[in-house]
Amino acid sequence: MLACSGPSSVVFDARLTEYDFGAGHPMSPVRVDLTMRLAQGLGVVGGPQGLRTVPAPVADDDLLATVHEASLLEAVQDAGRHVRPRLDVGLGTEDNPVFAGMHEAGAHVVGATVEACRQVWSGESLHSANITGGLHHAMPDRVSGFCVYNDIAVGIRWLLDQGVERVAYVDIDVHHGDGVEKIFWDDPRVLTVSLHETGQILFPGTGSAQDLGGPGAEGSAVNVALPPGTSDAGWLRAFHAVVPPLLREFSPQVLVTQHGCDSHADDPLAHLMLSVDGQRMAHHALHDLAHEVADGRWVALGGGGYELVSVVPRSWTHLLAAVRGTPLDPDTATPDAWREHVQRLLGQVAPRRMTDGVTPTYQDWSEGYDPDTWLDRAVQATRVAAFPLHGLDPQAW
Repeated sequence: MLACSGPSSVVFDARLTEYDFGAGHPMSPVRVDLTMRLAQGLGVVGGPQGLRTVPAPVADDDLLATVHEASLLEAVQDAGRHVRPRLDVGLGTEDNPVFAGMHEAGAHVVGATVEACRQVWSGESLHSANITGGLHHAMPDRVSGFCVYNDIAVGIRWLLDQGVERVAYVDIDVHHGDGVEKIFWDDPRVLTVSLHETGQILFPGTGSAQDLGGPGAEGSAVNVALPPGTSDAGWLRAFHAVVPPLLREFSPQVLVTQHGCDSHADDPLAHLMLSVDGQRMAHHALHDLAHEVADGRWVALGGGGYELVSVVPRSWTHLLAAVRGTPLDPDTATPDAWREHVQRLLGQVAPRRMTDGVTPTYQDWSEGYDPDTWLDRAVQATRVAAFPLHGLDPQAW
């Protein structure tokens, strides 16, 4: 479908790149800069046909405290002010090194996501994106997995505080969205669905099919733990076998999605095998589901992704095109000026086109289930565990 019937926006200002763990850290802010430059160069952001850019506010402590404990806020402020470890809350590790101003940088990302939520719930935007958001591992009392504050959870909490009765959250990062799931574990108003490489192999080691939510909220958490090596065909098969029926049954008022692109075959930190073309299809599917189940109200966030030149900028530019409601032709050439900038900045040859040259296809679940494959066993385990809690038959389409 991929048509947008209302105004859409991206929440961004250049200071969001100050969320920076330093040289050598996988989560370099250059991925954000290159994404925005590519999206602007292709007219996806700015100009007469591009997304409107909305300034990103900085979240205050009261807003952060709707999810995070005061002790964490104090520890992050102290660590960033004095640039010293606070191992009691996870600061000063290899994953989460301390940097000056980290509280302000983290609060800025949170403010951007809450503004995207406000844009959508107020009706100022039908869709709104924050590609610097998606920090799904942060817990109420500690930082985790490159995530200082959990912007997603604060944004969802803000929506609930405005009177939203049902929020669906779909996480397609290669890592389990453990922080968001934990924060809303006991809240039946929030459905969290995470598709990720199995925790048997990959950080954070959680997210099995049997993790379903707390008492009174059974079925509010849904996990699809995918085998390493899953490529476009298997990933899309799993997505369509689980996500659409759950969202249709839950009928959210707002759809919030996390689009970590570390599921790509070239990502250095994980073991899935998607292409940019498969990721593009996932972005489009979530856009269309927002229109089908949530009257188009869609908040789209970034997340992981550590192949900084060939993957993240192209995948997230396709995401922003989906937020705009007008897709990019996969065969679109990347701008000469963008490739030249990459060469000057990083000494790397940037991709010439917005495609990996793949046309993904997948077998629909209704066409048969093969219990001899790890992928199908994983998908069926999720359907058997979660579907009955939503009144759905795991054996039927």
